[in-house]
Amino acid sequence: MIRILVVDDDALVRSALALMLGGQEDLEVVGEAANGREGMTMAASLRPDVILMDIRMPEVDGLEATTAIHARPEPPRVIVLTTFDADDYVVSALAAGADGFLLKDTPPGEIVEAIRKVAGGEPMLSPSVTQTLIRRVRAGSDPRTSEAEARLATLTEREREVAVAVGKGLSNADIAAELYLSVPTVKAHVSRLFDKLGATNRVQIAICVHDAGLV
Repeated sequence: MIRILVVDDDALVRSALALMLGGQEDLEVVGEAANGREGMTMAASLRPDVILMDIRMPEVDGLEATTAIHARPEPPRVIVLTTFDADDYVVSALAAGADGFLLKDTPPGEIVEAIRKVAGGEPMLSPSVTQTLIRRVRAGSDPRTSEAEARLATLTEREREVAVAVGKGLSNADIAAELYLSVPTVKAHVSRLFDKLGATNRVQIAICVHDAGLV
């Protein structure tokens, strides 16, 4: 059973998500919070597996809450929920450790599938939106580009290929097929990327690759 905490200041959104997710046999909504401060408190007490986190909320927004939650030992997975015009906040949240993001008009079935993937350790990346958001981060940011290039210079050629594939939003299975590797080998390469790039999730690897202009 995947335990979920919903954090959103809109009561209707919380109710709709709870109703939708509650109908799944493997999902359980264990709590609902109306702002980031409540979300941080409930995350500590309820210890959910996945948090659906809104960005724009009163008192403490989703960005600050995500950063604080991720700083704790063994944090839950966080999926950011947002509208497209909040992309600056989303990029910052992903860089702070969120495991993925969804637009609020995402079909219910895709939300459910994203939760399952994230709970299983495979962050949910929407390639089209991810590329748009990361391009904004890169715009006019030469120091960031230089830093990313320096970090990527520590990789072997194969690790670099895997990093680029992660930057494209590919899953482990897709990377294995593209590079003619086994899935366990891809997982091993991704694990080494975490260590060499100082990343805690695939999104941060993707941001590094985009910063370096490789995707």
